[in-house]
Amino acid sequence: MSRIGNNPVVIPDGVTVEVKDNVITVKGKLGELTQPFDTVSVDVEDGNVLVKRSAENKEQKAKHGLYRSLVNNMIAGVSKGWTKELELVGVGYRASNQGQKLDLALGFSHNIVMDIAPEVKIETVSEKGKNPIIKLTSHDKQLVGQVAAKIRGFRKPEPYKGKGIKFVGEELRRKAGKSA
Repeated sequence: MSRIGNNPVVIPDGVTVEVKDNVITVKGKLGELTQPFDTVSVDVEDGNVLVKRSAENKEQKAKHGLYRSLVNNMIAGVSKGWTKELELVGVGYRASNQGQKLDLALGFSHNIVMDIAPEVKIETVSEKGKNPIIKLTSHDKQLVGQVAAKIRGFRKPEPYKGKGIKFVGEELRRKAGKSA
């Protein structure tokens, strides 16, 4: 029995949910998201979205909780939005942006220039004495996570000094260096 899948998703004010031809569409003040679904049924009843399954096989049990979580993330995204923050740890590591172009100086022989999807708002914060921070904001949780993971992949944090790009609040597993 899926505990997550059985919980109804509450639709806040200003958000509309539409189900048609196995595609769910969520519209809100921050944008519009669509998600196709199969093997389960999605119903909109008096301010709640209910995800139901017709059988008890393994595939339907798995997708029951999955689609409930996806719908919940879509509703939260179009009403509040999603934010990821990345921190650049290292001497000389810098980040700047001009519009949707992110310019990263990560200790390579050249800067990395990356085009960010137009749905994602990007902001770079550089204060003297603190590590530069990249803030990514969008209504699509999956897209924010994907862009953040791609940026982090340019220079993952290493376990000895902790240099690299890490998520704000991420705990790194540190190793002791050579013992002399």
